[in-house]
Amino acid sequence: MPAERILIVDDDRDVRESMGEYLQGHGYEVTLAEGGEALRRALAAAPADVVLLDLNMPGEDGLSLARWLRAEHDVAIIMVTAAGEVVDRIVGLEVGADDYLAKPFDPRELRARLKSVLRRAKGRGAPANKRVKVGRCSLDLQTHQLFDAGGEELPLTGMEFDLLRVFAERPNQVLSRDQLLTHTRNREWEPFDRSIDIRIARLRKKIEANPEKPKVLKTVRGAGYIFIPGDA
Repeated sequence: MPAERILIVDDDRDVRESMGEYLQGHGYEVTLAEGGEALRRALAAAPADVVLLDLNMPGEDGLSLARWLRAEHDVAIIMVTAAGEVVDRIVGLEVGADDYLAKPFDPRELRARLKSVLRRAKGRGAPANKRVKVGRCSLDLQTHQLFDAGGEELPLTGMEFDLLRVFAERPNQVLSRDQLLTHTRNREWEPFDRSIDIRIARLRKKIEANPEKPKVLKTVRGAGYIFIPGDA
């Protein structure tokens, strides 16, 4: 089985080389890039499974590169941020990052996040050839694809797929934010963590007829969210 390919993008040479050495030592195939131009060259040469993308870099920052990656490549993105950059982290999730990691971090946490993102990307254990109706769209649980009413594929991140899968498996059931995070990312909810709310808003734009008045993914005040099967 070929090693998973990790592309590390960070303008700090010491940081990217230390991360690269650590991941190589644990069996990953690693490519290093100091910025946007090197990132594009690396992806043109060989695809990556996950891009570890530093948020604050001179020139093209991580947010700009995340937007480009999401539009041009089918690759998982983990944003790497400095501690306390809550607003930037939220924006990173809004542009389609699959996860985030705050510096400084324990290398073991990096490996855990990578494993989680790769597991979601590969869709291990998904039921075969099963599609579920979610609002005006259909979700393929095997291929992790979302299709609109006309059969056109809509972009979907790994975390967005996991959320839809969890809702589809628990229709008409109120799920709290910490329950959703436990089912999708296997970590406890952090107080004031808005990542679930951000992704719910993104999903509503895709599956609801009127995202401002959702009928499929509804908010239950003070409790969480509920999935109502049927047309949006």
